[in-house]
Parts: sequence; C-alpha cells; structure tokens
Amino acid sequence: METAIVFKLGILTSISFLVAMWGTPILTHFLYKFKLGKQIRSANSAPIFAKFHKGKEGTPTMGGILIWGTTAFLTILFYILSQAFSSDFFHNLDFLSREQTLLPLGVLLLAAIIGMIDDILGIKKIGPKGGGMSILFRLGLYAVVATIAALWFFFKLDWDVFHVPFLGNFMLGWWYIPLFIFVVVGTAFSINETDGLDGLAGGILMIAFAAMGAISFTQGRFDLAAFCAVIIGALLAFLWFNINPAKFFMGDTGAMSLGVTLGVIAMYTNTAILLILILLIPVIETFSVIIQVLSKKIRKKKVFQSAPVHHHFQALGWAESQIVMRFWLIAIVAGVLGVILFLLDKGWY
Repeated sequence: METAIVFKLGILTSISFLVAMWGTPILTHFLYKFKLGKQIRSANSAPIFAKFHKGKEGTPTMGGILIWGTTAFLTILFYILSQAFSSDFFHNLDFLSREQTLLPLGVLLLAAIIGMIDDILGIKKIGPKGGGMSILFRLGLYAVVATIAALWFFFKLDWDVFHVPFLGNFMLGWWYIPLFIFVVVGTAFSINETDGLDGLAGGILMIAFAAMGAISFTQGRFDLAAFCAVIIGALLAFLWFNINPAKFFMGDTGAMSLGVTLGVIAMYTNTAILLILILLIPVIETFSVIIQVLSKKIRKKKVFQSAPVHHHFQALGWAESQIVMRFWLIAIVAGVLGVILFLLDKGWY
C-alpha cells in the first residue's frame, strides 16, 4: 500500500514538473507581451536594495501563476478523469478530497488572486507610494482568507486541538480561531519577506513542502501528501527559470498564496510549532525586519545594513548565488530536523 503511494507521489511530482515546464513559455510570452515587469524601489527609499537590484527592473513578475496554476489544473484534471473513466490509473492519481485537499486548494487559489491583484497594482504603480496595496491592507485580506479556513476547521471539522511536541494536545476552544489566523498570516508574511533573491523563496518553499509532504504521508494523509508533491513538481520547474539570473519572479501571487497554503497544511497536520523550525530561514528573515524597524524607531539606528537579512549579506559583499545556496543548505538541515522531531514526538524510534 505505502509503496504504491510513494510511486503515486513520484508520478505526480514528475507530471507536475513536465506540465509546468511546458507551460512556462506560454506564461513568459504573456508576461512579456503585457509588460508585467517588476518595479524596483528607488535609491532614495531603499539605497542598498536599489544598488543590487536595479538591473532586474522590468523582469516579469507573477511567475507564481505557474505554480498554483499547475497545481489547480492537475488537481481538477485528475478528479475529472477519475470520474469520467473507470480506469484504476486515473482513479489512483486522483487526490482531490473534501477531507484533505479541498480547503488547501481553495485557499491557494483565493490567496493567489489577491496576490495577483497586488502584483498588477505594483506594476502599474497604483497604491501607497506606487507599490500596490499597503502591507497592512494586504495582510488584512490574507487574514480574511485565514479566517475562512479557521472557521472551516472549527465548525465543519469540529477541530480545536493544538499539538505541542512532547507535551501533547491542548483543547483551545474559540482561541483556536485567532491562533489559526496568526499561524497562516505569519507564514505568508515570512515567505513574502524571504522572496527577495533569485531562487531563494522557491527553494525554501520546495524544502518546506517536502517536509510537510513527508509528515502528511506518515500520518496517512495521502491525498494531502500528493497535493504537496504536485506543488513540489511545479516549484522545481519554476526554479529552473528562477535561478540567477531569473527569467521571471514569483511575485505576491506565488509567495503569499504558497505561504497561506503552507500554514493551512501545518494546521491540518497539527505541526504548527514545528513549522518554526521547518521555515527557519523565513523566520530569521521576518525577525530581521522586525528588529530593524523597532531599532530605527526606538534607537534611531539600524542593526542591519538592509533588511530582510539576505540584503544585509549582499551589502557585506556576498554574491547573490552564495547567499541563496547557503540559505538553502540551512533550510534543508532545518527541514530534516523538523521531520525528525515530528517522528520522535510520535514515538518513531
């Protein structure tokens, strides 16, 4: 049984990769045709960022469409084929289920649409300082998406249990809803802050979804593991074109939607605490921003030359590819440790 599931996950990852690779020329043609290029902040507002990234201005953004578009397409396609044909092949590849993947797919698409609107506003220089939606307004919209998911968990699934590794389960009652929202929005924000160098966020996300897929598999949530596998395949294709020098960027439509989805999956698997370790790099990136903002307001001094911290390392003279590769290595170790802690907590030793 489990061998067949592993085979299924491998097939789905491969198909997703091939479909996304096939769809990339179509997407890039569309992005270039309509001049949907990234706008770089001015040297006045972000001198260090502008210094290292001015040459990237005009590079197409919204490449995240490739990831969530491929995921949605294959999820729906295999469901339709399994319903239309009696073949075991299509039935075995179907992974759309109300219990495991309907909600993650729904929040992925809803958050992706919000991110796409924000990307377009940024390209057209509409909004506060010509950069799309303000961060507070954007996070408010994602909080609405997270609230919908939290209410689904609380009322539809009758779920208010929060697990703390090695301590056990805690029944939170209504407090589960704000905690759920905090985890999902916090995850989305941290991924968005990490999306600043070619290949950085894509690689971090691929590692995180691999860890969550492994956890889902060990819990017997095979449809959820398959959902993660499809996202991984699409991320592999995205990285093929996003590694420095990037042919296109992920954009908010990719970073925020995948962050929201990852947060929801963490709540599904009851591993939100472990997500802090699995997403160690995004957590560090987020804290670097918080520290920088507080220091500038309170001390009137900067702690980092630029924040998030990956820009600080650029200012120190590290090459972009050097930063990305080293952050990937840290993320791999953190992801593996997260899965190991999950297994130890479950008594797998």
